[in-house]
This record gives sequence, C-alpha cells and structure tokens, in this order.
Amino acid sequence: MLKKYVYPVLAVIAGVVNGLLGAGGGMLIVPILKKYGLDQRTTHATSVCIILPICMVSAIMYLINGKVTFYDALPYLPFSVLGSIVGSLVLSRINQELLRKFFGGFMLWAAIQLLFR
Repeated sequence: MLKKYVYPVLAVIAGVVNGLLGAGGGMLIVPILKKYGLDQRTTHATSVCIILPICMVSAIMYLINGKVTFYDALPYLPFSVLGSIVGSLVLSRINQELLRKFFGGFMLWAAIQLLFR
C-alpha cells in the first residue's frame, strides 16, 4: 500500500531536481529503482526512459521562458547524441558490478565537483 504513494512522490522529487538543477533526476531514480528490485542494467535503461520526458519538459520551459535558445544547445547536440548511442551500446555489454561501481564513482565525483567549485 505504501509503495502506491512512494512512487509518485519520488517521481515528483526527481522531476523537481531535474528541472531545478538541469540534471540529477537520474541520480535519484537509479538508486530508487535498484532498491525496488531491478537489475543494474534495467535500472539505468529505465532511468533514461523516465528522464527523457522530464528533460524535454524542462527544456521546453527554459525555451519558453527565454532562459536559453535552441542555438545555445545546438553545438553540443551531435556529440550528445553520439555519446548516448555509444553509452546504450556499452550498457548491454558491461558487467553489472562494474556499472554499479562506475555509477557510484561518478556520483562521488559529481558531488565533489559541486562542493568545491
């Protein structure tokens, strides 16, 4: 019964974090999905599928409010698409334990960068 209410609350929190910080929703969703029994690969793939619409809505809101233009993001788009293709191909081949450690290390690196910049 409690799970029925936990998922929507956590989803709203992930959306707020993603919209507020421009990223980070996945860092909340991955551990949550892992806790509820998904394997590491499925967790990461599901997180991306969840974050995609959140990012699209956030991007549209930033565009509408004039905080960014499409041309500001355009130089990064081809490389981001290429990186996402490579990442999705590697995900299916990488050891789950290594993936978990890489994700944890990335979260630590991101936290340290945010604290000391």
